[in-house]
Amino acid sequence: MKVTVARIYVNEGKHLHDKIFAHLHDISRVNGVTTIRAISGFGRSGDIHSSSLLDLSLDLPMIIEFFDTEERVNQALDELKDLIPPGHVLTFPANLK
Repeated sequence: MKVTVARIYVNEGKHLHDKIFAHLHDISRVNGVTTIRAISGFGRSGDIHSSSLLDLSLDLPMIIEFFDTEERVNQALDELKDLIPPGHVLTFPANLK
């Protein structure tokens, strides 16, 4: 089965991941969602966000990944456009096996 995968990149400190996750689960009802908390990363600004054993950051990069039909993914992303900063979404086709 062909699906579309979407990855949404946000920072943990802005608490957007909770709102996005809830929308994808409760309203969009997509097939699957995974939230990944990264250990380090940087974006266009070049600011590095990282975690170590000595310094536990509460503003780490997060990836919210979900999949469904292309139409449902596009609809969900359109509904979330006010929460997601421009340039923070990656989509690609995949095969569900």
